[in-house]
Amino acid sequence: MSTWNLDKSHSEINFKVKHMMITNVTGSFTDFDVNAEAGSDDFSGAKISFTARTASVNTANEQRDAHLKSADFFDAEQFPELKFQSTAFNKKGGDLYTLEGNLTIKDVTRPVTLNVEFGGINTDPWGNVKAGFSLAGVINRKDFGLSWNASLETGGVLVGEEVKLLAEIQLVKG
Repeated sequence: MSTWNLDKSHSEINFKVKHMMITNVTGSFTDFDVNAEAGSDDFSGAKISFTARTASVNTANEQRDAHLKSADFFDAEQFPELKFQSTAFNKKGGDLYTLEGNLTIKDVTRPVTLNVEFGGINTDPWGNVKAGFSLAGVINRKDFGLSWNASLETGGVLVGEEVKLLAEIQLVKG
């Protein structure tokens, strides 16, 4: 069994949410960690965990970030982390996988499935063995107690319910 840890300088966790039902706002978590235990170089059946500090949410707008950290959304003071623990990492074919697991935001845990493209394994110029992954998925924020919203005069709502999750993860073999 091999242990793999996050290469923070070559990884990112992003999300997109509809704003006013007309455009997407992109955000990220700047403080997070990912670990994996894999029995083979193709990562089939790997155990993967992820943790992000909710206070690290960043949408490039201080006022919006403060609102996201508040009790209306992540309640970063009471719930400083969101967590994911895999239950399955299955190869679909070629470099495509599904990652299934339990995502906990605030005090709500729900099963989620993410699509993963395995970029492969390579060795950097300093002898570190690295593995790369691109992940994508969708969750409904209301399923996790992130239900704040405002109605628009023209109909619709300020913040969409669907949250697109996008990540580029590079791991280093421990």
